[in-house]
Amino acid sequence: MLKLPPQPDDCELCQRSVGRLTRHHLIPKHLHRKKRFQKLFSKEDMITRTLWVCRPCHNAIHKACSEYELGLYYNGRDKLMELEELRGFVEWIREKPAGFVPKVH
Repeated sequence: MLKLPPQPDDCELCQRSVGRLTRHHLIPKHLHRKKRFQKLFSKEDMITRTLWVCRPCHNAIHKACSEYELGLYYNGRDKLMELEELRGFVEWIREKPAGFVPKVH
């Protein structure tokens, strides 16, 4: 049985204490069936490589680039933070109160 990382108290990107966190799969689930990803990552790695993030940060991750790019290149916290758009968003929202939800355009 695979053991998923436990849920922390704070978002793993912006470090805010929010009531509810979502699990971001660093290798998107629909890519787990792709031969390329099966060669690059073990089944356990694909399932357990996750981050607990608040909804605004989760939305920002998926806005920053395609799921294919996320799985192939940005499949770790440090790698995600190399995305300038995401890094800027995280720095901006980090100062906002826990219940703050940005307006979607």
